[in-house]
Amino acid sequence: MMKMRERIVGAIAGAMLAGAPSWAQMHKVAKPQQVVRAVGVYEWTGDDMAKPTASRLIPVSLFIDGAFQDAGVYMAQPVPFALDTGNVYELNDAGAAKGALDLEYARHLQTAKGDYDDGWFGYGTFKPPALPKPAIAKKLPPARTSGIVSSVKDTAAADRPTLTAGQGAEKTDGAPTAPAPTTTASQTSPATTSASASQTDASTPADDPDRPTLKRRTPEEKKQAQTEAQSDATGMVAALNEDPDRPKLHFGKPAGVTTGANVPKLVGMPKDLHQMVAVSDAVDRDPHVFARPWEDAAERAAILQKMEAIAQAKLSTYETATRPAALESPSAKRYSSARTRRKVAAAPPFALMDEELKGYTLSYGGDPTYIYMAHTAGTGAALRYVTVVAQTDEMGELKPVMVSATDAAHLDRTPEMKFIDVVDADASNRASLLFELREQSTRQFALYRVIAGQSQQIFLSGTTQ
Repeated sequence: MMKMRERIVGAIAGAMLAGAPSWAQMHKVAKPQQVVRAVGVYEWTGDDMAKPTASRLIPVSLFIDGAFQDAGVYMAQPVPFALDTGNVYELNDAGAAKGALDLEYARHLQTAKGDYDDGWFGYGTFKPPALPKPAIAKKLPPARTSGIVSSVKDTAAADRPTLTAGQGAEKTDGAPTAPAPTTTASQTSPATTSASASQTDASTPADDPDRPTLKRRTPEEKKQAQTEAQSDATGMVAALNEDPDRPKLHFGKPAGVTTGANVPKLVGMPKDLHQMVAVSDAVDRDPHVFARPWEDAAERAAILQKMEAIAQAKLSTYETATRPAALESPSAKRYSSARTRRKVAAAPPFALMDEELKGYTLSYGGDPTYIYMAHTAGTGAALRYVTVVAQTDEMGELKPVMVSATDAAHLDRTPEMKFIDVVDADASNRASLLFELREQSTRQFALYRVIAGQSQQIFLSGTTQ
């Protein structure tokens, strides 16, 4: 009896173990998404971003295989992966699309001038943002005819051509229109089938299908760009034909359209330099705008006043820490009193110039985050830069998260933290802060993640001279 009971228990346990795999297979585990996302900084000069006088793209970060890589050197054989010809970068303002950059070529510059022009740069053509697709009107059913038919027919009206709403619509005299001819798969010509197959083969990459890619131009977009370039050149030649003293031009696509030689290259750090975040992703994703609009002018004024107070305190601390020791004589140090310290503390505040204040919501339901930048007057050591990042806590109090101060004479010791924009660098629907760390003749780009009043640097690029 005991052995029989043991056999029954063993059989039940074996059945449970045998059935476990089939039951476990009922739970489908989704394959983790492979994110391939590049972030760069688009720089241009001129009054119109659509028609820049000069421009360039600086590769910053590449999120691939779950980690950040330096986009300026990743797979640079012979060109970095992020700067492949045909890559399309979306130009963003706090997550809102403002246009696109179609990369045409890349260059690796090496200079000894100390003007920041050292490293890989991409060059391309700006494209305005696509217009929203018009709403498609629903097709209405044909109107019902009345049961009363007139016994008098107008011959002229019967012969007048009428417009129909489409296939299946009825004429006014009740005679149905002939439906449009349709083509079945069996009626398709061999030439059409061959053309479709060739287009499919041309759009299918011959290499590894799992190879990561960024957003690229489609074959239709490439063909359209070539057609537009050829059309523009032909139209220009036709207009010049009216001039008897015209110079001799050649028909066809102008030289440099495919090589990118006609794209004006940006050199150095001009005063009218504009910067914008550029993002290229292998997948088209829904936009996520991170900008936080102000409730009213009073709210902005209140936040600005608090940010200025934090900046003034940081500048005072920086001046005290960098003041030359020779300016303070031993007697002054020995006889300094609390009254003297109060006079120093009550010194007039710094005059802050070119103030910038922006607000963001870095994640869904996250705390408001504010970024403030300004500088003082003067040159050299007298020209100081200050940057403040602060968040509002649960009690509504503004707390500094990151504060930086430096001067123009010591940028190699403490670089200027120049805020560019917020960007979702890893497609997580959480924005990071993108800063340019500018020194005397070199610069780097850094991404900072700010959560619950704490900041963390999650990426730092190589130096760009």
